[in-house]
Amino acid sequence: MSEMREQLAVPTHVAVIMDGNGRWAKSRGLPRVAGHKAGADSVRKVVEEASRLGIRYLTLYSFSSENWKRPETEVNDLMGLLRRYLKSEIAELHSKNIRFRVIGDRSRLSKDIVRLIDDAEALTDSNGGLCLVLALSYGSRAEITGAVRSISKMVAAGELSADDITEETVSAALYTSDIPDPDLLIRTSGEYRVSNFLMWQLAYTEFYFTDKFWPAFDGSDLVEAVKDFNKRDRRYGAVAHSC
Repeated sequence: MSEMREQLAVPTHVAVIMDGNGRWAKSRGLPRVAGHKAGADSVRKVVEEASRLGIRYLTLYSFSSENWKRPETEVNDLMGLLRRYLKSEIAELHSKNIRFRVIGDRSRLSKDIVRLIDDAEALTDSNGGLCLVLALSYGSRAEITGAVRSISKMVAAGELSADDITEETVSAALYTSDIPDPDLLIRTSGEYRVSNFLMWQLAYTEFYFTDKFWPAFDGSDLVEAVKDFNKRDRRYGAVAHSC
């Protein structure tokens, strides 16, 4: 496998919609929380492989703004798993030179979780390896709306002319202002939509879909997605040059 890695053109930023935990559990007659726990194991495997491959940014859609509408018991289970991850995994990430980041609306998260996130980000801030980004309480429409609101305030204060607003202005007002746009988006479980995830940032991203539920997805599947990415001709709207 190491020889194969050397031959791959590795995307700088990979984003993942981790879908299918509940259906994975249901297919095995297990409660949904069992699927979420198994999904956390897949996160560990994929993070390890992404780091080995040399991917610079890995963004995982962990909990959407719409997920707050799920039954209270399931939300509590998910928050419990998040607490456990933040308490048990961050030291390991730090030892592997991985930087940890969170994007999303932290105001809806409990204070203890926000504190754990702040501590994890501070601990790993100087690490130079893979940057692991969790999208928590995240929704792309809310993110873009917030960017518009922020830019509008700058215009109203006379700090910016409306005529000077550019795509770069908008990008700089997003959660991902210092993160390059994804080169590759992976979605598991056989669904074919972006589900309010990084809609501005995905403008020129390559998409890879798999029928596998997230708990069945591991490092070898990430390698397969990167291999498929290597087959793409990324023209960014231009015409390919002929020989």
